[in-house]
Amino acid sequence: MSNNDIFEMDSVSETDELEGETILGMMDEEVVYPQEFLPTYHSIKEGATVPKAQLAEFNNKPDSLFFNDGVRRIDFILAYESEDKKDFEKRRTFQRRKTRREYFEASLMKMGMELEATKSVADEKLMFVKVHMPWDVLCTYAEVLHIKLPIQPNDMSSRPSPWRFLSCITKHFYPNEDLITKEAEFFTAPFEKDRLENFYVKDKDAFFTPSMRSRMAFYILSRAPYEIRGNIKKFGITKLLDGGVYKAAYPLHDCRFNVKSTEEGYPNERFLLYEEWAHPKSFYKMQPLNLIRKYYGEKIGIYFAWLGFYTIMLAVAAVVGLGCFIYGYRTQDTSTWSKEVCDPDIGGNIVMCPQCDRECMYWKLNSTCEASKKLCIFDNFGTLVFAVFMSIWVTLFLEFWKRYQAELEYAWDTVEFLEQEEPPRPEYEAKCIYERKNPITGVKEKVPYTACGRCVRVSIGIGTVLFWILLILASIVAIIVYRLAAFFAFSTKLRAQDLKELEPLKEYVSPQMATSVTASLISFVVIMILNILYERVAIWITDFELPRTKTDYENSLTMKMFLFQFVNYYSSCFYIAFAKGKAVGHPGNPVYLLGKYRNEECDPGGCLIELTTQLSIIMGGKAIWNNIQEVLLPWVKNLIFRYCTRGPSEKVIPRWEQDYRLQPLSKLGLFYEYLEMVIQFGFVTLFVASFPLAPILALVNNLFEIRVDAWKITTQFRRFVPEKAQDIGAWQPILQGVAILAVATNAMIIAFTSDMIPRLVYYWSFSVYPYGDYRNNTMQGYINSSLSIFNISDFSDSSKPMKTLYNITTCRYRDFRYAPGHPKQYEYTIYYWHVIAAKMAFIIVVEHIVYLTKFILSYVIPDVPYAVREQIKREKYLTQVVLHETNLKLVTKRMKPVDDDTVKYAKVNLTGEEMELDF
Repeated sequence: MSNNDIFEMDSVSETDELEGETILGMMDEEVVYPQEFLPTYHSIKEGATVPKAQLAEFNNKPDSLFFNDGVRRIDFILAYESEDKKDFEKRRTFQRRKTRREYFEASLMKMGMELEATKSVADEKLMFVKVHMPWDVLCTYAEVLHIKLPIQPNDMSSRPSPWRFLSCITKHFYPNEDLITKEAEFFTAPFEKDRLENFYVKDKDAFFTPSMRSRMAFYILSRAPYEIRGNIKKFGITKLLDGGVYKAAYPLHDCRFNVKSTEEGYPNERFLLYEEWAHPKSFYKMQPLNLIRKYYGEKIGIYFAWLGFYTIMLAVAAVVGLGCFIYGYRTQDTSTWSKEVCDPDIGGNIVMCPQCDRECMYWKLNSTCEASKKLCIFDNFGTLVFAVFMSIWVTLFLEFWKRYQAELEYAWDTVEFLEQEEPPRPEYEAKCIYERKNPITGVKEKVPYTACGRCVRVSIGIGTVLFWILLILASIVAIIVYRLAAFFAFSTKLRAQDLKELEPLKEYVSPQMATSVTASLISFVVIMILNILYERVAIWITDFELPRTKTDYENSLTMKMFLFQFVNYYSSCFYIAFAKGKAVGHPGNPVYLLGKYRNEECDPGGCLIELTTQLSIIMGGKAIWNNIQEVLLPWVKNLIFRYCTRGPSEKVIPRWEQDYRLQPLSKLGLFYEYLEMVIQFGFVTLFVASFPLAPILALVNNLFEIRVDAWKITTQFRRFVPEKAQDIGAWQPILQGVAILAVATNAMIIAFTSDMIPRLVYYWSFSVYPYGDYRNNTMQGYINSSLSIFNISDFSDSSKPMKTLYNITTCRYRDFRYAPGHPKQYEYTIYYWHVIAAKMAFIIVVEHIVYLTKFILSYVIPDVPYAVREQIKREKYLTQVVLHETNLKLVTKRMKPVDDDTVKYAKVNLTGEEMELDF
């Protein structure tokens, strides 16, 4: 069937009369159509009917991926709706969209693409335009995009795997080789249309894979014009989608995810991915990365490769962290420190000073017995070992990832991807109105702004980001104020000895714990709200800055979003770890926030347990919220869409319409997936000294995350437009920066947040006699030595407790100060300065040792494996021999014959200069 059976000639210069209005009269400005488009342009008449035989393009084959003729493959789908023309304003919008759509489709055909249209079988208003790229067009744009294609099979022998002896066991953890067969390896080179005979073309129909064809089709769609107004040319499918001209634009899935296609020769790659990757039964299997890359493109493939590698490395950290947790759990009852707190003769006789003014009362130390035992689980010597281990682990993770990434770069033909010039974004090209001289080529080129305009745009962006960061800090201050007020309220009630109904709770709930849990929940809610608001602001700022290439756009947005997320997620943790309880004064002279609220104090054991609580709530809440967003929302949206568009069974709905019913892709693609994992990476590394279970929680989450993401993109979303990517982009330096910062934060947590250093100083200063006589290797007396004495008569009238339940003259508080009656009463003791010196020495020594180890590991472990370097050199050599030396042979054949015995060099005039060619 010819195109004329479906399309009707409709010259764009003709006018359609609607109540005296014409199409051009309804436009804001007259749209100029190039004359060369007019004779060849076709469009579908609105309201025209097409015979049923012509509508059944798939010929009762719902998984058909071809035009009606069964020969031309569908490379892309455009979908739009016919709109109601009753209302005048709607008619204006309708005509504007119709005209732009007609111009755009004419542009596509002018650029060599072939189009075929059909109506929906379920919705009379819905139209689909199928796009096909002929062979010549594919060859042209493969050369434009520098797509690397096979030139000959790989003839280098691969080294045997060191784990080959365990293949009988490990094969069960890999995808079924009978379903997903291993593909042959080839040496590749950038495609050149004029040297087609030098490439390994076994089958022209399969030479360009569907993902390559879709990528080239989208490249053309992104640059085809849809309107010209004077000297301004508007183009790009993205703008048409934003303006509602088209409802969707997407490449096709090759089959249904849960049913194999019955068509002969179909690869059924989507079905294989679902069975061996996305299905819950395959959760224990390694990912079929090569098939993922082949079906979705390198950008999707490199994300899942990184996520899988990160998860495998987390398994090692999780085992060590779990061992540290078990050690702390088993020693919590035998710890001298917790035993003294819980002992009725020690902790039961120590009366602590109130932690707020007036309303708070005195309390006994043993009321924090349960909290002290829980603190011993996380604050022990095993935590120090684990923190150092994680500092080394993160270095090994990044170095081994670089090596693995280098292997993928070679295998997936992205080694020289960034060295090639990346094309500008259509949004950038559309606003190029100024001229400047390119400093590299020396040729004048169009740019969208002057140097001054660029500075203004960047300044506005920086100012907006700083404003939002200050807004986050303001929210943190508000939460701190809440913590102070809540602690006051909880202390008033939970410390009240005359409230018998609260007696059962007092053993398990302290004012600090109640305040920490509620504040953490409020902090999590504030974090999520600010995330939603800032996300739109960051996108707007990046759009306003107008980066030139897509890589520049993603890198700019990545830095903005990560900087915001870093402050948003981690600021409360930094406050608890390094600010809370550090400037509180002493009971007679407390420090006040905003001149009104008395600063928070830590429990006698420190603030480590509160930091652990904060981390567990934010990590757990974030994981649950993300899974709801990623799984439940797409499923519910698809369910509602199917219910609202109920029609014939899917068995008689063509492939393109089945895909239209799936969820559209986010403009930012994998950005949020990376952001989620990098924030998690920060929790696992920055504060792991306070929470050894963080790696195992991250491991469990990632095992679900891989399969959830796989299930989501395979079953619930339209097919991604394949994109090239050499690495994980701007996330790589961000991970390296987090790894460097993690060494300092963990050392400071152990030094300033935990109670480990004061215990060590006490052990070596007081519990050890000279000449090696150890006091039974115990920490007896540490609790008494870590609490200072305060005379209650020294309370001011504004801070003195209203009620006194104990017959006492002194109370205790956490600090190292001289007792009342000493010439330097309430000043720091010499022991305090010993502890400070020990903390600073610990930080310096640990940081230098760890950083030195990281440097040595980074130097010793090469970024690119030796075997990969050899293969890259071999491929470059073959490219030179097969492609470039062919030109030299052609030149020598065209030259006059020379006498080799008498003439060694010939001078040939090329480009006005004399060059010598060695024959």
